[in-house]
Amino acid sequence: MTAATAAERTRLNETFEALCRIPSPYGDEDACAEYVSRAVGLEGERDPAGNLLYRLGEGEGGVLLCAHLDTVVPQADIEPVLVEDGWENRNAGILGADNKAAVAMLLEVARRRDSLPLPVELLFTVREENGLEGAKAFEASRLRSRFGYVFDHATPIGEIVLASPTSYRLEAEFHGAAAHAGIRPEDGRNAISAAAKAIAAMPIGRIDPETTTNVGRIEGGSASINVVADSCVLEAECRSLDHARADALIAELVDHVHDGANAAECDVDVMVNRAFEGYRQRPSEPAVTAAEEALRRCGYAPRHIVTGGASDANALEAAGFRCVNLANGTERNHEPTERVSVLALEGMLGVTFALLEACTRC
Repeated sequence: MTAATAAERTRLNETFEALCRIPSPYGDEDACAEYVSRAVGLEGERDPAGNLLYRLGEGEGGVLLCAHLDTVVPQADIEPVLVEDGWENRNAGILGADNKAAVAMLLEVARRRDSLPLPVELLFTVREENGLEGAKAFEASRLRSRFGYVFDHATPIGEIVLASPTSYRLEAEFHGAAAHAGIRPEDGRNAISAAAKAIAAMPIGRIDPETTTNVGRIEGGSASINVVADSCVLEAECRSLDHARADALIAELVDHVHDGANAAECDVDVMVNRAFEGYRQRPSEPAVTAAEEALRRCGYAPRHIVTGGASDANALEAAGFRCVNLANGTERNHEPTERVSVLALEGMLGVTFALLEACTRC
């Protein structure tokens, strides 16, 4: 395939700006999906979850390219501006480059549909930022491609994710007994105290090079501080590149929750769910070697990494479809200072065109 033209690079930036201006927090992607449908200009398939699938070319042996339409909930209106050759939000909030930089790039691929070197499937998922819900609901058996790529890691172009963790989420609802804190405290059972005891016993932060835990929310009590708190909710997570380690760690966190409840003489309801399943890729896999070839051709040094984050690749891998996550050069995703340089935005388009060419040789 030929490299991206000046016209394509200009249109890529215009498309990216337009996409960022469309609010699409997870669960509210319809307007963004409509924009994508118009831009692709082909009849696609939208599943009950809201995911969009387009096929460019016929036949087997193709490749899947995937991006998600949603963002985290914006903290401010999104007004994209160019600052020192990079896109930022004029306001103090996210830009939406995660993952609209990839969405814009895939739309440029769609515009080349008559000259692609192999069949391409484009998958635009929803609710990625809410536990990969869209990709989890997608029927991977519908795909005809041999393997696929997700472009959803906010690190420099060249990084190829070979491993992603398994993660569990824990929610504990502590139930105590209310009483006047100054007159009859002995009649009360403090649910906040129970949660605090549980948290104090938990390992928190980086446990080892492959494993982390976090307590993300605690909420409880009443509007009056002179009442013994009779309720408290705790939400936590753990994740590890080692499946067995993740299993053992969530069991440990649950034990600490029950111990905390017992120590404060409270009851507790515990809910645990596996948020996503981890995976590992072999460096010799065709999808990895093709990515390496494309990156080198475009002047980037390939580098294998592992990540503590998840992407739609986790859900597709769990469904039995081989998928590689490639870093796309965005910066500080989910933060008010989120940014993507024009160089990275345009560079990743060139990598993707080279990637499709490389996939014909593997």
